[in-house]
Amino acid sequence: MRTAKTISITLPPELLEKAQAIAAREHRTMSELFREALRRYKSADPEWEALLRETRGIGKELGITSEDDVERMSDEWRQERRLASQR
Repeated sequence: MRTAKTISITLPPELLEKAQAIAAREHRTMSELFREALRRYKSADPEWEALLRETRGIGKELGITSEDDVERMSDEWRQERRLASQR
């Protein structure tokens, strides 16, 4: 029973050349290279995850539920700064 599936991806020529060069330099197959890249991509940076947890909590407290809320609040903050600097 086969546990792996074959997929097809498209890459721009320059990215393909770089990937092939990395695979050759590291004595890996292209499949091994991309599996490792995906593992690294999905393995989170602990500092980044901690920052996300903290900011999500703050966002909840502020009632932020979407990127639109963030944009609106940023615009409001900038407007308040402009008004304060004009005084």
